[in-house]
Amino acid sequence: MTRALIVLLCLLTLGATVPETARSRAAVARRSAGLSQGLEDAGLKLGSPVFLRIVKDEAVLEAWVEGADTRFSLFRTWPICAFSGAPGPKQRTGDLQAPEGAYFVPPGRMNPASSFHLSFDLGYPNAYDRAHGRTGKHLMVHGDCVSIGCYAMTDEGIEEIWTLMAAAFEAGQPYVRVHAVPFRLDEQNMRTHADSRWIEFWRELAVAWRMFEEDGRPPDATVSDGRYVFTSDAAAPAADPDPAGP
Repeated sequence: MTRALIVLLCLLTLGATVPETARSRAAVARRSAGLSQGLEDAGLKLGSPVFLRIVKDEAVLEAWVEGADTRFSLFRTWPICAFSGAPGPKQRTGDLQAPEGAYFVPPGRMNPASSFHLSFDLGYPNAYDRAHGRTGKHLMVHGDCVSIGCYAMTDEGIEEIWTLMAAAFEAGQPYVRVHAVPFRLDEQNMRTHADSRWIEFWRELAVAWRMFEEDGRPPDATVSDGRYVFTSDAAAPAADPDPAGP
């Protein structure tokens, strides 16, 4: 028995919480060994907490994994095949815009029977989106490499992302944070886009970007008076922080 399968079986004994189909089980079987080896080479392990970050202008999705020192390290980056819209958040159903913001994906938002291979729902509209009257539903990260409003990955990419998330859930991570941003929210880019209609929204998200860059841990996100409030995450809370979400 390979080390990857041993790790996977050990995780499963903790109680699988992720919806499964034959398709998702086959994907995990295909990807576990390679991911386990890649993680081991990076000083990480399958089942550790995961943080995902989407950077629109580069069309990439990054997977960050928690290490032994509790800081998250960049493990892998995948190209996003397709998404629609210009820089800026999704505002309403049918605007063909991909979401931006801080989202939380618990196991129940994983879809192993997706029409687009495998998928997970970002949870749009979240509490912030609802506070601003934004509408829409079923905004996903999925496979099949085609999209209108969602973030579409290759099937291989979504299988690797799914396997990382499923292992983390099975090991006890209550949800995976996903931050979707228009560009890297560093000082230079913020100056470049200072005249955008969305600059105040992006300045809110830039707080989370700086905190993660400094602390090595994705911050917790809450909403107060229609604004994001980010706080350092010493230890992840035990439940979905946005229970009113879909």
